[in-house]
Amino acid sequence: MSAICRLLPRISAAGPDLMALDEAILHTALKSGQATLRFYEWAEPTISLGYFQNQAERLEHPLLKSLPYVRRHTGGAAIIHHHELTYALALPAGSPWHTSESWLCRFHHAAQKALRNWEVTTVKPVVCGDEKKLGPFLCFLHQTPGDLVTHGAKIAGSAQRRPHGATLQHGSILLAQSEHTPELPGLRELTGTDILPGELASAILDVLAGETGWAFEPGELSGEELADAAQIRETKYASPEWNDKR
Repeated sequence: MSAICRLLPRISAAGPDLMALDEAILHTALKSGQATLRFYEWAEPTISLGYFQNQAERLEHPLLKSLPYVRRHTGGAAIIHHHELTYALALPAGSPWHTSESWLCRFHHAAQKALRNWEVTTVKPVVCGDEKKLGPFLCFLHQTPGDLVTHGAKIAGSAQRRPHGATLQHGSILLAQSEHTPELPGLRELTGTDILPGELASAILDVLAGETGWAFEPGELSGEELADAAQIRETKYASPEWNDKR
């Protein structure tokens, strides 16, 4: 029998709501062994700060300082969520959810393969030894092993949290350049290809289903999860004590 991973509906929402939902599905993976995948978009251009970043750094960027911001539960550098597709994958510990290959590489490989549906074949992963740091603040100026790049620019990156062997991994695929970050071209500018978020999500899902053998079954958040997310939102991601803690 195939392992079953719940697939949640694709939504658009504000940063605190999105981050709270990601943490709530991680709690579910830890408590009940339910694996969950979801794709989403951001209701307005928003900065997500890496857990360890100083929020005051955003004020040094004239095009960023007026944007709403939220601090992620995961590390890494700041992402400006605008013309992109974001995903979150919450997995329980152990088999069949984990293999010897990192999920950072596995998910990016699926995205790379999915992009071939649009004849985008120039996207490659960064390999060890080819790391680059082209700026101090923005995640997409940091090219680390496993990230996806094309024509010298990063177009996909992810971050993880792994409590007690479970995994929350979320990441972004840059579909087009934002006016807030003109230094970051997206797939549209780099490859001349316009890709809709929902179409890319479906293509990635097809690849993942084929490569994992899992059944991705559409589902909804439970009442317990919604209550958990609401509490997390108010006590963490909508709170200055959390977002401005550094």
